Amino acid sequence: MRVPDCRLPARALAAATVLLAACASGPPPPDWQLNARQAVEAAVVAYLEGNARAEAAESARARSEIARTGRADLLARAELMRCAARVASLVFEPCAGFEALRADASPAELAYADFLAGSAAAQQVALLPEPQRATAAATSDASATAALRAIDDPLSRLIAAGVLFQTSRASPEVLQIAVDTASGEGWRRPLLAWLKVQLARAERAGANAEAERLRRRIGIVQGTP
Repeated sequence: MRVPDCRLPARALAAATVLLAACASGPPPPDWQLNARQAVEAAVVAYLEGNARAEAAESARARSEIARTGRADLLARAELMRCAARVASLVFEPCAGFEALRADASPAELAYADFLAGSAAAQQVALLPEPQRATAAATSDASATAALRAIDDPLSRLIAAGVLFQTSRASPEVLQIAVDTASGEGWRRPLLAWLKVQLARAERAGANAEAERLRRRIGIVQGTP
């Protein structure tokens, strides 16, 4: 008999995927739950790696498995995971999949959606995934950066960095944390996005040597050194 492990891989969207996970101390989870969790995690990683075709296929598989339960709240969580990966990659757009399910979302899901949109209210912070509460509650750039650095999960860290950027609170140190995180995980899509932000800032500052270094690094990631 398979016994699921509650530990999530570093690449998983730990703060949200745990809502679909089952713990070893409980009864064996149904197949749909394991299949949905695996599909959601695979879709997130495929997006971060820049594999749009795999991301679409795994997202469809996740939706199909969750739809078997008839639970709109779980579908809403899965859609939030997809949108969170986009925020981590500096793609800021309406979370259309979630918005279609908003009427059946819980306060926690609504809080996370607002967080991803950069509009979470102070009273919603306690409802956010634990890794991202401190950055959401930070009252200064310094405290936000410190809170970001303290996040252990790489994707949670990138998501928080994306929200800081969206709300014009991303210092050069935040950019470097995001670049180092994406690079360390081998996540091509967010790495390119954050490197291009660094490049734009270097060009605006007239830091020609730094701009050239960043162009070389971007070329390596794109396969055109």
